[in-house]
Amino acid sequence: MSSTCIFAQETEKLQIPEPLIVILGTGGTIAGTAKTASDGVGYTAAQLRVEDLLAAVPALQARRLEAHQVAQLDSKDMDFATWQRLAQAVQAQLARPEVGGIVVTHGTDTLEETAYFLHRVLAPAKPVVLTAAMRPATALAPDGPQNLFDAVQVAATPGASGVVVAFAGRVHDAVQVRKTHSYRVDAFESVDGALVARVEEGAVRLLGCWPAGEAVGLARVERSAENWPRVDIVINHAGADGRVVQALVREGIDGLVAAGTGNGTLAAPLDAALRDAEAQGVRVVRSTRCDAGPVMDLPGLLPAAGALSPVKARIELILVLLAC
Repeated sequence: MSSTCIFAQETEKLQIPEPLIVILGTGGTIAGTAKTASDGVGYTAAQLRVEDLLAAVPALQARRLEAHQVAQLDSKDMDFATWQRLAQAVQAQLARPEVGGIVVTHGTDTLEETAYFLHRVLAPAKPVVLTAAMRPATALAPDGPQNLFDAVQVAATPGASGVVVAFAGRVHDAVQVRKTHSYRVDAFESVDGALVARVEEGAVRLLGCWPAGEAVGLARVERSAENWPRVDIVINHAGADGRVVQALVREGIDGLVAAGTGNGTLAAPLDAALRDAEAQGVRVVRSTRCDAGPVMDLPGLLPAAGALSPVKARIELILVLLAC
């Protein structure tokens, strides 16, 4: 045997196996079905299992994949107990050395909230890629198969890490991503314009940095979901007063996020009610109802949420209260 052949054989022995990508299904429109192919809005979400979604993407058949169904719901109905199960499932899969990355199929309605929750609880060193669809699987031109294909490519990208959202050919950071359109297939934006990457014909082109952060850890969210702090969101608008806040305080609210106008500004009656709530032990944070931009933490004003949207500020406040 020639030395060339020996070298070739030894090189083959040293080849690193393709990383295993684990797909975790939670339902959503991507798994939805309608009675007719022309019906893009009158569908029922969460009808197909994750194995069915993979079967619809022949280009993934050669990939080393594993699928598990964690939940089966319309993401408008996402709840704390499902977040707990999902975080535990993601953590368990990431701990397996052969797993290179995770893909989570999800509904679009609360996708940004789940992404931020996983980011803050886990801050994984391996990629966790959430994806979804705006059209059901039975649509004339479903967007789910392409989004799922792209998400797997992102999860298998060498050096990728953190929680991201792969949708319509773009990869968003969990902190920045927001759903900004109710119908279009490109429904998500990075609100300050800083995309992590693009997926082009199956190739991932990195534009920024993979997200990193400090995790609070799974132990923080192990308390029974029924006993998690109650944190609600109130919004500032023309004619806003404090009656909603007062009613929530009477109901025993633990925290409030105020979605203010502009730089977190609040009508005087609403601001007064929130300060009264704070004096009674309710944690209050100011965010903004604007699609983008931070809220400045200025002297004399209620605490600011920075660049977090109201729904993400709510998650952050829940995590803070869970530590108390």
